[in-house]
Amino acid sequence: MSRFSQPDPELAHRLSRRGMLGVAAGATAAALLGAAAPATAAAGNATAANGNAAAATGTASGAKGRGRPVLPPGRLGIQLYTLRDKVSTLGFGPVFAELEKYGYDEVEFAGYTQGSAGPITLAQLRRLARSHGLNPIGSHVGYYSSDPNAYTFAQNLTKVLDDAQALGLKHIGTAAGPFRYGSTVDAWKRAAEDFNTYGAAARARGMKFYQHNHSEEFSFATDNPKVRLYDVLLKETDPDLVFLEMDIYWAYVGQFRFSKRPDGTPAPFEPLDYVLRQPDRYPLFHVKDGESDPSNPYGYRMVDVGDGDIDYQRFISAVTRLRGHRLAHHWQAEHDNPAESFTFARRSSAHLHSLREKC
Repeated sequence: MSRFSQPDPELAHRLSRRGMLGVAAGATAAALLGAAAPATAAAGNATAANGNAAAATGTASGAKGRGRPVLPPGRLGIQLYTLRDKVSTLGFGPVFAELEKYGYDEVEFAGYTQGSAGPITLAQLRRLARSHGLNPIGSHVGYYSSDPNAYTFAQNLTKVLDDAQALGLKHIGTAAGPFRYGSTVDAWKRAAEDFNTYGAAARARGMKFYQHNHSEEFSFATDNPKVRLYDVLLKETDPDLVFLEMDIYWAYVGQFRFSKRPDGTPAPFEPLDYVLRQPDRYPLFHVKDGESDPSNPYGYRMVDVGDGDIDYQRFISAVTRLRGHRLAHHWQAEHDNPAESFTFARRSSAHLHSLREKC
């Protein structure tokens, strides 16, 4: 079912992710997702995956052209929110085994429970990922909550960073927008102060704090409609402490929705330009695709990577061709509600590995 069958898909996505993170908040580090799954279920999925992988290889081979691969070696990951259905039913182990077959190098967490009942410690989870050749690269955690005990940066910063260290993460961030205090310029300055605090604490542990955008970040301040809120975030956060994970799909949705100010005057922007101006601020990206649909209020319908209209050959090449940036970024495939999550993971990897730079 299309995410756009919902009245407000972006809100539905935020609430769904918030609910998942809430599960993590109620769990202890020793009561995390199960690594094991029934052998019959794992075997059945593995058999199907082998057939799918063979088909994907053929498709990818046919798509390959001359030139250097667009995707840098060792830098393809997946946001595990995409695979939450498989993780909750099979456990992390079988999911990691499938990702290994599909050619993934990294995983990004979105909470550490995702509904499974089997216990596993963070140290075990880290070892399990690495045993399948997967590097835990980052994680999404809530920004704030009215619950003082919530597992968020604002309420439990030390615990959040302790857990990230236990997993060996180099990045720890949030998918929540900086709307804690409102949508005015001053409100976002206050949120930027929060982010600077979290960034300093993460840096002291050898990690980078980051924020993942949706489309609303590209809207305009309610008290100054000439000011784009995303620009306030960039200006008011310390570039040595606060980093960005551009969700490329949502950035293009933002381009569709907010290329005019509230008074109708043009305010065009290009998501890629933000990255090219400050590439060091974007260590992580979410690679999700959308089919253009101007009749949709969001301008796109989310589809599997390679099935949409976002030019990833152009986008990834432009970033990785910057001097010194070939291996400086991490590309995480994601779909908020895939029709079949293993199929999405397989097809996305095949497509991205097939892309070649133009000669």
